[in-house]
Amino acid sequence: MSDNAVDTSKRTWLIASTCAGAAGGVAVAVPFVSTFQPSERAKAAGAAVEVDISALKPGEKLTVEWRGKPVWIIKRTPEQLESLKKTEGQLADPNSQRNPGELTPAYARNQGRSIKPEVFVGVGICSHLGCSPSDKFQTGAQPSLPDDWQGGFLCPCHGSTFDMAGRVFKNKPAPDNLEVPPHMYLSDTRLIIGEDKKA
Repeated sequence: MSDNAVDTSKRTWLIASTCAGAAGGVAVAVPFVSTFQPSERAKAAGAAVEVDISALKPGEKLTVEWRGKPVWIIKRTPEQLESLKKTEGQLADPNSQRNPGELTPAYARNQGRSIKPEVFVGVGICSHLGCSPSDKFQTGAQPSLPDDWQGGFLCPCHGSTFDMAGRVFKNKPAPDNLEVPPHMYLSDTRLIIGEDKKA
C-alpha cells in the first residue's frame, strides 16, 4: 500500500469526524443559544400590536390588548368631537399637562388627545384604582351622570367620569386622564400600538 493511499483514507476519516463533530456541536448549541431569546409570552407582553381599523365606523369602539392592558380605539362622530369643546371647563386637566411624558405623548397633547382628531386611542384603565370604565357614549341625563352629560366614560367603582378624549372631570377620585399609549399610523387604516418612532 502506498503512502498516498494511507494519507487519503486518513484525510477522509478526519474530514468525516470533523463534520460529525461540528454537526453535534451545532445540535447542542442551537437549544442553548435559543434560551437567550425572549419567550413568546415575553414578546407578547411588550410587543407592539398592529391593528386594522378599516371596519371601524363612527361611534364604534374596538378593544385590543397591549402589555396586558385593554386599549380602546374609538372612531368619534362629529358630534362627539364637538362635545370636547363643551366639556373643557369641567375637566381637571384639559390640556394633559399633569404627568405628560408618562400619560400623554407630545403628539396627543391636544383637545382630542389624538393624532387624527376622529380616532382616539387610550388605555381603558382608570387612573384611580385600575378599574375599567364603562362606555357612556349616549348624551343626556342618566343614572350616576350629570343631566348635561356629553358622552364619555364612567368608572363604576368610585364614580370617576371621563370625556370622549379620556380626560377626567374635576372633583373625581381619578387623579389623571386616561393614558394614551405610544402609537402611530402605518396607513390610513392601520395603526400600531406600542411604537411611535415616526410620530
